[in-house]
Amino acid sequence: MSLLTSLARLRALDEKIAQPVATVRHCHLAERPMVFIPLKLSGEAAAPLAAMLGTDRGDPRLLVVPQPRNRDLRFAWAAELAGVLLPYVEGFLGATETVERRNADPYERTVDAPQIIVPNQGGVAFARLLGRSTRFRRPDGPYPVPESVPLLGRWLTYFAERAAYPGSSLMLAATDELGRHWASGQSSLEDANLAALMSWITTGPNDEAEDPLVWPPAGPATDPGFDAEVLAPAIDAGSPERVAEALRTQLEPTWRLMWQAIDLLAGLPEGASVAQRWEQDRGSFSGMAAHIAEGAPPQARRDGAVAAAAKLARMERAQAAYDVQRAYDDPLVMAEYRLSGEAFAGEVIETVPDNVEGEGRSRKLRPLVVIKTDDPVRLAPGTSLGTPQRRAQGAALVSADDGLVTVKITKGMGRGRTAAPGAVPEIGERVCYTSLTDDFQGSPALPEAEATPWTHGGPPQEYTPVDEDAQEEWS
Repeated sequence: MSLLTSLARLRALDEKIAQPVATVRHCHLAERPMVFIPLKLSGEAAAPLAAMLGTDRGDPRLLVVPQPRNRDLRFAWAAELAGVLLPYVEGFLGATETVERRNADPYERTVDAPQIIVPNQGGVAFARLLGRSTRFRRPDGPYPVPESVPLLGRWLTYFAERAAYPGSSLMLAATDELGRHWASGQSSLEDANLAALMSWITTGPNDEAEDPLVWPPAGPATDPGFDAEVLAPAIDAGSPERVAEALRTQLEPTWRLMWQAIDLLAGLPEGASVAQRWEQDRGSFSGMAAHIAEGAPPQARRDGAVAAAAKLARMERAQAAYDVQRAYDDPLVMAEYRLSGEAFAGEVIETVPDNVEGEGRSRKLRPLVVIKTDDPVRLAPGTSLGTPQRRAQGAALVSADDGLVTVKITKGMGRGRTAAPGAVPEIGERVCYTSLTDDFQGSPALPEAEATPWTHGGPPQEYTPVDEDAQEEWS
């Protein structure tokens, strides 16, 4: 937890209301998101109990497994879930655009993509496990299931894996996104309770928010008291209607909270970098759709050593880029780096727009900017800098002494012998410079999968689905 977030939590505790820790929204919000609230059977990791889902806040769809320990009913429920989720996902595949790429063939990308919003990280974990439990199933063979179930499993696996990708908005956990934009006066663990977190943000903490009789848990686990006193008797009585009505009482309060959370996030202006990350999401979604259309097998149980290393490298690059983009988009996020000395802000008090370096053909325009700042500057001379005010511009730190910082602009000034209008900050302008830069980072030099060294298991065998895959337990 950062220093400013800690201070915001203390202030929230003192004022009895959550404090904003962002000025813009750092995630994409779709015009028609799919809200998905799953519940599972207690004691089992991915045995479905019920789900409430839909894209219309006034018309939720309730899916229930009347006897969760019945395997056939579980897969019938999964087929029902596929009947809702798959048309939603596939509805985005029709409209595409051609994307040109430098030194690569163009490709088709969907103009929009689906977005699934679950209450918390438990919902993401449930989707991952449900996907793993269903993507290997087959409509024929010794363990037949409805034809839509394996396809549902592949998409759920994809969305759950994408949820772990920094900056992705294809699958969002409501409590995570709310926590990135508001700091409550409770612990991070308590923030996983959607009702309690929403209470801190909207009205302030109250006992009702933590009362499971008023606000049932947002899943995927249900309240033990409800399980013992209401759910178990309804299941034992063999009444599907009674089970469905009992589960509806647990899901409807969370359904209302989910749409309130979406409204809260939608009330914030979108950050400047969000659209770029959503383009990457659309590209990833299009790639998955093409993968399925080409008849590729389902995702393997485990990545090989090279594939795992490549995935880790992509996620590390994405995390670094996400951190930089959030800071550039949001002065409250940038303030964290100003406190640590990785960024500074202040007023321009002097400029030398015609400063040059070198002689003859090596002569280069290098304007100087002197900034008065009260921030601690813990950067060495020569450190590369960027600025949110002029994102295409590059600079370098010349000196920092006694509150005066001299910066040299190195790129983003135009091609003329004098700087383009507006390229050099004006005297009196307030600017911010930081060592955080979103520079391109190439992929690491990894061997081909066939060249995986013996220390990492040797070349992986090509994955081919077999009937035994379908024997995987749901728990």
